[in-house]
Order: sequence, then structure tokens, then C-alpha cells
Amino acid sequence: MIWISAEAADGLQIVAFLSGLAGLGATIGATVSNEWRVTSRASSVITATWILQGLWKNCAGNAIGALHCRPHHTIFGLEGFIQACRGLMIAAICLGFFGSIFALVGMKCTKIGGTDKVKAKIACFAGVNFILSGLCSLSACSLYAHRITQEFFDPMYIAQKYELGAALFIGWAGSVLCIIGGSIFCFSITDSCTKSGSQAKYIYRGATSHSHISSHPRGQATSVNQRLPPDYSSSPGSQHFDKNAYV
Repeated sequence: MIWISAEAADGLQIVAFLSGLAGLGATIGATVSNEWRVTSRASSVITATWILQGLWKNCAGNAIGALHCRPHHTIFGLEGFIQACRGLMIAAICLGFFGSIFALVGMKCTKIGGTDKVKAKIACFAGVNFILSGLCSLSACSLYAHRITQEFFDPMYIAQKYELGAALFIGWAGSVLCIIGGSIFCFSITDSCTKSGSQAKYIYRGATSHSHISSHPRGQATSVNQRLPPDYSSSPGSQHFDKNAYV
């Protein structure tokens, strides 16, 4: 296994935290955006007007810059894939938020969180939250994009066709950043925990041997290789050698 130094682990954790935080910001921006899909200019009769649709609002704009939006009045009248994308994006934001909080507590460069073992567990949990957040955002954007693509290339679909909006690309970028940040978090914590456990075991053995040697008074320490005089009292025929036993 490849071990990394403590300084490198701290640097990886900072990079992972910034990546996850940027991914969370991109996920929030994609969720509140109204450009999940836009009208296709190729199929639009009036090219000076276009329609933008998001998870929460429908907007209509024109060439002079005027934009009018209205929210979805009821969730029961929405299509199923929009409701599913709403739930996935909200879950991604919640997981990313808690992942950021746990990352701040579990990072080595912070002074909160308790012992190193506890901080490592918290940091691993933060990495898992970032990864789950990225997967939720990735699933929502991919589901929405699949629906748009399916309608666009369906020759039997005669309603207004749409193209991919900017919010989808922002959501994909945020999900990738969250997954990368969470993976780096888990990798740095696992590697550093393995190394610290091995070093702790080595130090413990060294301390034991040192305490054993230092228990003797100075100048009277006995050598490990020093042999005691042989004891012939229990061996047969020892009465013949008791006088010359130490010659």
C-alpha cells in the first residue's frame, strides 16, 4: 500500500473540501435555475420568443430581454420525472450540506472533533455524503436530459420540443466535483489511518522494551545475553561436581 505523509494528507483534505463545496454550490445553482430546458430554435415558429422551464418555474423571454416567469401552481399537475428530479436535487443539497459540516469537523487541520480516530470516522462519513450528493444530482440531471432527448428525436411527438438547458450542464459539473471530493476524502483518510495505526503499534513496542531496561538501577543493568551459573543440583550425579562446578 502506498502511504502518504501527514502534510500531503492535509493538502488532499483541503482540495477535497473545496471540490465538494464547489460541487454543492453548483448543485444549488442548478436547482434554482429556470433553464433546465429551452425551446428549440429549429422547431420554433417565432424565433424572437423562447420558453424556459425549470423545476420550479416556467419563463417566457423575447429578444429585447424581457422575461416573465410564473411558478408551478400545483405539484399534482406536474409530470412524474419533474417531481423525481425535484426530490433528487433536494436530497443532493441536503447531503452536500451535511457533508460540508462533517468535513469541517473531521479535517486534520481543524481543532474540533476529538481524537484522530474520531476525526477520521467523521471525515470518512463526510466523503460518503459528498459521493451520495453527487450521485443524486447526476441521476436527476441525467433523467431530465433523457426525457428531453427522447421527446426531441421522437417523430410522433408533435408538441413543442426542447433542448438541453444550461442548468443541466451546471448540475453535471457539480455532481462530478462532489464525487471527486468525496473520493479524495475517503482515500486520504483510509491511507493515513493505516499508516498511523502501524506507527502507533511500533512506538508501543519500543516503549515497552525501554521501560523494561530502565527498571534496573543505573550501573546495575543486566545484559540480556548474560548467562547464569549452571545449576547441577537437580541433575543425576551432581554430588561428584559440586566442588568444581564453577571452575
